[in-house]
Amino acid sequence: MKRFPLAHVARAAALVALMALAGCGGKGGEEKIVIGEYGSITGTDATFGGSTRDGVQVAWDELAASGGKIGGLNVGAITAEDDEGKAEEAATAVQKIVNQDQAVAVIGEVASSRSLAAAPICQSAGVPMISPSSTNPKVTQAGDYIFRVCFLDDFQGWVMANFTANNLKLKKVAILWDVKSDYSKGLKDYFATAFTGMGGTIVGDQSYSSGDQDFRAQLTALKAKAPQAIFVPGYYTEAGLIARQARETGFKGPLLGGDGWESSKLIEIGGDAMNGCYYSNHWALDAPDSNLQHFVAEYKKKFNGNEPDAIAGLAYDATRILFAAMTKLATDDPKTFAGLSSKNAGTDLRKQATAKLKDEIAQTKDYPGATGKITIDPNRNASKPAVVIEIKDGKKTFNTTTYPQNTAS
Repeated sequence: MKRFPLAHVARAAALVALMALAGCGGKGGEEKIVIGEYGSITGTDATFGGSTRDGVQVAWDELAASGGKIGGLNVGAITAEDDEGKAEEAATAVQKIVNQDQAVAVIGEVASSRSLAAAPICQSAGVPMISPSSTNPKVTQAGDYIFRVCFLDDFQGWVMANFTANNLKLKKVAILWDVKSDYSKGLKDYFATAFTGMGGTIVGDQSYSSGDQDFRAQLTALKAKAPQAIFVPGYYTEAGLIARQARETGFKGPLLGGDGWESSKLIEIGGDAMNGCYYSNHWALDAPDSNLQHFVAEYKKKFNGNEPDAIAGLAYDATRILFAAMTKLATDDPKTFAGLSSKNAGTDLRKQATAKLKDEIAQTKDYPGATGKITIDPNRNASKPAVVIEIKDGKKTFNTTTYPQNTAS
C-alpha cells in the first residue's frame, strides 16, 4: 500500500486541497470528522482510483464552499490510500484508515475483489463503507455497514443479455473472461444465465488473467465457434487490447462488455477496433439531466476542461450521500452526532454514532445523484437504471436505458 504518489501531477493539486481540508479543524488536535478513501491510484486499472479521487474531490469542494462543516464540526479527509489495484493492499489500506486514522466512514472501492477484501474490516469495526462502483452482489453481503450506490452485476448481466437478444437480435455469443476477477466471473455467469434463458446460446467460453497482453489463442478458438458477438466482462485495460486482437483474427462482430470498460483509456487503447462495440454503464455523459450536467460542469472547472467518466460520478454521489446522512444525523440527534468528532475516537459514543450514521445511510431514498436517482434498498444496494453505451466513430454514445422493474422476476 502506498500513499498518493505526488508524481501524478494532475491529482497532486487535488491531494493538496484535501490535505488542507483535513487540517481545517486547526492545530493542536481540534475536533473534526475524519473520512477515509481508498482506491487504485496506481496499478493496471489506475484510472478507476484516479476517477474516484476526482469525484470525491468535487464533493469536498462543494462542502468547503459552504463552510466545510456539518453539524458545527469541520469535515476533514484523510489522504487517499493507494491499494495499487491489489486486494491484499486494499485490506491493508482500510486497516490503516479504520484503526490508525480512526475514520468514521470509508469511500471505496471500484473493483469488487478489492471491496470484498476491505468490507469485512469495516463491518467488524462498525464503520460504514460506501462503494461507489463495486457491482458484485457479494460486496454488501459482508454486513449491515456495507453499502453501494451503483447497480449490481445480476442486473447489468441481464441488461446486456436483453440488449443482445432483443436489440441486436443475436442468438450465438462467446465469452472471454478474467479468472482473477470476482467481478468478471460474476458478470459472466449472470449474462450467460440470462442470455440462455432468452433463447440464446453460449457457443464458446475462454479465459485470461488480468495483466495478460496476448489473447490471440483464445480469440482464435472462439472465432472457430462462429459467434455473432463476444462478451468480455473485464476491465478496460484488457478490453481494448482484446478488441484490437479480435479484429486481427478477422472477427467482425461486436464485442460486448460491462461497466468495467468505463474509462477514458478504453478507446485510446482499443482505437478503431472499439467501433461497433457496446457496454452497460451508469450514465451517458450527454443525457439531459440537470444533476448530471451540474457535476460535469463542476468537474470540468476543477480539472482543466476534462470530462468525467461514470466512475467519478459515482464517487461524487457516494460522498454526497454520506454528507447527507451526516447532516440528517446532526439535525435529528446532535448528541449522538457529536460522537463522530475525532476527540471521541475509540469511545462508546463513537460506536453509537457510527451505528446511527449507518442507519441514516440505509434510509437514503430518491437521492438526486449525478448518476441518477438513488434509493438504498433493504440489502443496502442502489436501485437505479443502467444505460447501454455504443461506441461509434471513436466516441461513446447513448444507445438505450433499462430500468430495474423491467427485469424478469
